[in-house]
Amino acid sequence: MTILASPPRVRRPLLLFVVTVIAVTWAVQLAFLAVGLPLFPALLIELVVLVGTAAVLTRRADGRAGVRRLFAGVLRWRFGVRWYVLALVALPVLTLGVAVLAGTFRAPDGWAGELVQYLFVAVVFGALLGNVWEELAWTGYLQSRLADRHGWLLGALLTAVPFGLIHLPMAFEEHGLTGTGVGEVAIAWGALVAVAPFFRVLLGVAYERTGRSVLAVGLLHGSFNASGATALAGGGWEYLVAAGVLAIAVAGWAVADRRRVRT
Repeated sequence: MTILASPPRVRRPLLLFVVTVIAVTWAVQLAFLAVGLPLFPALLIELVVLVGTAAVLTRRADGRAGVRRLFAGVLRWRFGVRWYVLALVALPVLTLGVAVLAGTFRAPDGWAGELVQYLFVAVVFGALLGNVWEELAWTGYLQSRLADRHGWLLGALLTAVPFGLIHLPMAFEEHGLTGTGVGEVAIAWGALVAVAPFFRVLLGVAYERTGRSVLAVGLLHGSFNASGATALAGGGWEYLVAAGVLAIAVAGWAVADRRRVRT
């Protein structure tokens, strides 16, 4: 009887994950941009690559049980009302608050319509169809493992680097490779570099404090994207400031709570 040996463990799996998902995503998105195609299909391919790579590397490292644990976070919905409020309400409210203070707030024709649109973009189109699966890879696989090794703060900051890099081609989404000016690219990339560390810290704290719920993180990510898409904040940058403020507040609370528990 022949006994099949288990496949050897992958050396530096986190680095392999980062290199693989960025290389494939850049190649696909730049190809779409080069021929003038919309990026939406390329973003779907990115999701498949992210989830597939995370699942394969988890299977090699931790077996089927590890894969089940990875995907279990998607269904982990019992994490308290306050975290649902933070995931779905905090960012849009802060975004509108920043817009009011900056004088860029635009009053809606009807609040009911704006609320329905926000919930659709944040929850249905954003979180459930996209951001939960994106965060299954970024938070559930990469950031959680980095946090286990280096602590929650450094894990978040390290994750911010590849997370920011993979989104660089998005600067060309609206006007294409040739129609996007150098100034537009610089602004988009500068905003991405500035907000990515705060955003990953915010998601990291939410992930740990909700019992490692990928669903909670996906909802928060969807809320971030929906807040950025609202027409009520005329500047288009207010949600970035809101995310930074919320990240600092949540991180400060987490640190204070840890110190309180220790004492």
